[in-house]
Amino acid sequence: MKLSILMPVYNEEARLANALKQALAVDYPCEIELVVVDDGSSDRTGEILAAVDDTRVRVITHAKNAGKGAAIKTAVDNAEGEFMVILDADLEYDPQDIPRLLQPVLDGHAQVVYGNRTFGSHSAYSFWYVMGNKGVTTAANVLYNSYIGDLETCFKLMPVSLYRSLAIKSRGFGMEAEVTGKLLRQRIRPYEVPISYRARGREEGKKITWKDGVEAIWILARERVRKPKATR
Repeated sequence: MKLSILMPVYNEEARLANALKQALAVDYPCEIELVVVDDGSSDRTGEILAAVDDTRVRVITHAKNAGKGAAIKTAVDNAEGEFMVILDADLEYDPQDIPRLLQPVLDGHAQVVYGNRTFGSHSAYSFWYVMGNKGVTTAANVLYNSYIGDLETCFKLMPVSLYRSLAIKSRGFGMEAEVTGKLLRQRIRPYEVPISYRARGREEGKKITWKDGVEAIWILARERVRKPKATR
């Protein structure tokens, strides 16, 4: 089994080198590749990536910023592993948790695994961020009669072929809701494992806003009522 770790990057010069170092230092239970997509960064991100000397790392560059969803699509299109997981370069997630996500797959208990963040005062930068996350997750559970704990988690591990079959269209942060909505609609319930999390604040470069939460709920509702494609 080979795992493709997909890292979308946009103007992360302050954290990127450390994020790469942490990801590559993990003792994974399988072969891995790290597919990094520079999504049109205007800082020193490109220089940092050009200096990487590790055969496990592949770098792809967007000429212009296209959004997280677009960067993930590029990474998935170029992934060579059987399974994939997304790892942002902002150091909010700990790549040491990735082997924990892999274990249910290796044990034959699941094909789709989500990392469930337990928000606390040390891991969330604001009350409203946590409430917004819980609101979006609750909306998904109500719309799809499911019970998942963390829809917006970055850590979504699944077969590459499955992700490709979902045909994700959202170019920004809405891709998180679209992925989950399409999985739940197919009655694929993610297996969840607890993970660590350290949120950064606006002053540190956090990009997601309340508007992304509203968009996520709209996407969930849209996917819930979308008519299935006709089969011949």
